[in-house]
Amino acid sequence: MPSALSLLRTLACALFLAPAALWAQAPQPPEIAARNYLLVDVTSGQTLAAKDIDAPVEQASLTKLMTGYLVFDALRAKKITLEQKLPVSQRAWKMPGSRMFIDPKMQVPVDDLLKGMIVQSGNDATMALAEGVGGTVENFVRLMNEQAKALGMTGTQYKNPEGLTEPGHITTARDLATLSTRLMRDFPQYLHYYATKQYRYEGTPASNSNNRNALLFRDPTVDGLKTGHTAAAGYCLVATAKREFPQVGQRRLLSIVLGAASENARANESQKLLNWGYTAFDAVKLFDAGQAAATPAVWKGSQNTLKMGRPEAIVITVPSGSAGKLSTTVVRQDPLIAPFTKGQQVGTLKVTLGEQAVAELPLLALEDVGQAGFLGRAWDAIRLWIK
Repeated sequence: MPSALSLLRTLACALFLAPAALWAQAPQPPEIAARNYLLVDVTSGQTLAAKDIDAPVEQASLTKLMTGYLVFDALRAKKITLEQKLPVSQRAWKMPGSRMFIDPKMQVPVDDLLKGMIVQSGNDATMALAEGVGGTVENFVRLMNEQAKALGMTGTQYKNPEGLTEPGHITTARDLATLSTRLMRDFPQYLHYYATKQYRYEGTPASNSNNRNALLFRDPTVDGLKTGHTAAAGYCLVATAKREFPQVGQRRLLSIVLGAASENARANESQKLLNWGYTAFDAVKLFDAGQAAATPAVWKGSQNTLKMGRPEAIVITVPSGSAGKLSTTVVRQDPLIAPFTKGQQVGTLKVTLGEQAVAELPLLALEDVGQAGFLGRAWDAIRLWIK
């Protein structure tokens, strides 16, 4: 039986990958000067605005989001440690483009290589990490593609770990949102790297210390994630912000802007999307984390009822001012016959806004319910037969 956490991760992906809810009078997004863009409310899992999100695009340094995911996974599995020093190969040293400025005479801690890759977008740091985790760059790229497939990134193909232009090295805005959402959910303990404004490794140029994500310096609610640029990709930014709202708490949005005309343009357009998402839509908390959305009767069980809900709060995003039109319906099997395992899907919560469907969320058993004894099961069998 899958764990509640794995089910929750599957749910988060399913909600995002489903078509965006279309409201009868949906707020229209502002004009965004970019070839592709996407705005997702990560807290609710709903798409708020989108343009050409399945079109193949060059990845540039947004590739490093997947490289980071695999490094964090290796840290979680204790295959490497943050303090561990990795060698700098000739291949890493000679990487063109953005650099951390490390060389083969150095042994660099993983912690510093992560900062070099994320803050400075260093291709040399990225290569050193890929070799340290994968053994070889080629093996690491294989791992990247396997992970993309596991996450459901059907429009993505990796050819290298750093993002330099290479035929077939492509992704989509939708896949970038899937990867970014999973990165934040799966590795919250490492997100501080993406919020780091400045970093310089000892002995490297001071002029190379600023994070290329300009929004980190403009908006205190922005805490990531990654910039990218090549001639073919244009200027790209995956940005995320979290802001406090009454009754909901922290509400996180994720914007993806691809193919902007300049560094300033990608920052401006991302800020425009984020601000619009926070003002044009309201987040409504329907149920707290672990709160029962329904408590139906259970037959042949060690207890008479089953609490159905989710381990995380159930939050829905709607156009501003329309929260009063929300309604919910619980759909479940009837009768519910024990046993049930905590985390098992036992129903669906259907959410509508007026007459329009907004979301369908799996409801999980919030507790174990074992089978009743022989007499209890026999008595309930008689009651069910009469019913």
